[in-house]
Amino acid sequence: MATTQQVQLKHKVEGRMGEVLTPQALGFVARLQREFGGRRQELLRLRDERQTRIEAGEMPQFLVTTSSVRDSDWRVAKAPNDLEDRRVEITGPTDRKMLINALNSGARVFMADFEDANSPTWANLVEGQVNLIDAIERRIDFTSPDGKEYRLNEKVATLLVRPRGWHLDELHVEVDGKPVSGSLFDFGLYFFHNAKRLLGKGSGPYFYLPKLESHLEARLWNDVFNLAQDEVGIPRGTIRATVLIETILAAFEMDEILYELRDHSGGLNAGRWDYIFSIIKKFRKRLEFVLPDRAQVTMTVPFMRAYTELLVKTCHRRGAHAMGGMAAFIPSRRDPEVNRVALAKVKEDKDREAGDGFDGTWVAHPDLVPTATEAFDRVLGDRPNQLERQRPEVAVTAAQLSDVKVPGATITENGLRMNVSVGIQYIESWMRGTGAAAINNLME
Repeated sequence: MATTQQVQLKHKVEGRMGEVLTPQALGFVARLQREFGGRRQELLRLRDERQTRIEAGEMPQFLVTTSSVRDSDWRVAKAPNDLEDRRVEITGPTDRKMLINALNSGARVFMADFEDANSPTWANLVEGQVNLIDAIERRIDFTSPDGKEYRLNEKVATLLVRPRGWHLDELHVEVDGKPVSGSLFDFGLYFFHNAKRLLGKGSGPYFYLPKLESHLEARLWNDVFNLAQDEVGIPRGTIRATVLIETILAAFEMDEILYELRDHSGGLNAGRWDYIFSIIKKFRKRLEFVLPDRAQVTMTVPFMRAYTELLVKTCHRRGAHAMGGMAAFIPSRRDPEVNRVALAKVKEDKDREAGDGFDGTWVAHPDLVPTATEAFDRVLGDRPNQLERQRPEVAVTAAQLSDVKVPGATITENGLRMNVSVGIQYIESWMRGTGAAAINNLME
């Protein structure tokens, strides 16, 4: 255990971890924690209060108190050059091999993940930060046990990083005797070490923000960004952050979230899988929100269609990128028929997103990059995006967002067994330190 400036590390500093866990970097994290930790806890308390009201029968609504934000004309800051064209983004954890493969994949953007694709072991978190520094400096490499060598291509994807959500603590680090926010730990270390590095290479500190439930949580991130930029001496507005709309409550505050982050906004992303989970979680005590088998909750069911249509309309009205959801299929090396069927579904999904007005989309595996790219190339051509497509015909109501009935869908024993099986397999993988697990040819 090490202690510096009232920062206590509850785990050994091994290998190259000391390159990241410097007194200066930990002091920066402590500054963020002391300034914003109390507000974070208050926002988490507000989440609990909202949950109590939902369980008592309250339904989400568009906020009356922020109607002026929704009704007025304003736009977010223009995207930096290397974030104008985001037609395909790939996501994955920060281990060296997967990081290299993702940056080399041909996708326009790589989102390096400290959240859902990462099991938050101490080694994964800190060595992941080391790996990102090495990638930015183009000195990262990896040799597999069978001798295969991995290095960066000359042209690589633009790098974005996703820290953990506001609800998670980093128990290995304490500031003034209390665990630090996982969000501030992940963000703080990456930003402190790399903001100026990235600017020097013609890019910038770009982020994805997960699991937001309200515009007040976006406001907190914006205040974190302003302080962080002031502390390291770079202009406010340098940071860009794309918010994942992956909770049902955030879907009712998309305008407000963009507004709070308007000087730092990179747009919104339709985080489809966690969005479905948030409905299950938020309405867990209400029978009318029990969903059918997982495979039947597709992106074309009415409530998911309403959510994505509203996201595109909202983003483009504000000059912000609208990013489509994850294609989680993992190609099989042994079964061409599985690949044929799955790739046809991926193509259909990406064709629909491009046709709906999304500016780009997510994939989980490098082999899906060509399929997704072709879908968006057909619509975009040489244009970097389709922000000009305004979607004035879209009119989504609160009732449409919260009515989760799926016509003709069923709940089956096989579906339940599949859920239990996948859950057990994923937890086993996560406990081993692997947060991105291929199960039944899907990245979980």
